[in-house]
Amino acid sequence: MWKPTQTGTTNAAPTPEPARPAPAAPVYENNAPSRPQAAVSGEQATIGKGLTIKGEINGSESLYIDGKVEGSVNLPGNRVTVGRNGQVAASITAREIVVLGKVRGNVTATDRVDIRAEGSLSGDVAAARISIEDGAFFKGGIDIRKPEGKQAAVVAPTPEPVKVAQ
Repeated sequence: MWKPTQTGTTNAAPTPEPARPAPAAPVYENNAPSRPQAAVSGEQATIGKGLTIKGEINGSESLYIDGKVEGSVNLPGNRVTVGRNGQVAASITAREIVVLGKVRGNVTATDRVDIRAEGSLSGDVAAARISIEDGAFFKGGIDIRKPEGKQAAVVAPTPEPVKVAQ
């Protein structure tokens, strides 16, 4: 509000307050919240909780499974996330595997396997790193492998043939 400071001065326009930027609103496609994005490629396919897939899944993008999958999942170089509602009875091969739901089958990751607190994995794990949170269920074997890019080349000398006297 304007108040005169001295008598006899002309009315001056009040100084406007600086405009405050509005908070950024989340952007939704088709008025639905977006799914978590893949860390590396920015692309991620989703199997919703109402879907059941039997067979092989192969591809070149990350996958979020919230439904049922039976068979095999082969996504080398990408992430496979089994959501809280996900039920997977399959072998999984990927760069990174995150388990929030239930997995029955062997998993192979070139980087890491994360079994979160509400997750369950029954099967063998082969990975460079593994993380099992408190409260998670795991039954199977663990094979820790060196990361693919960091393997040292070891050259063993060729043994000499042994001569046996007759």
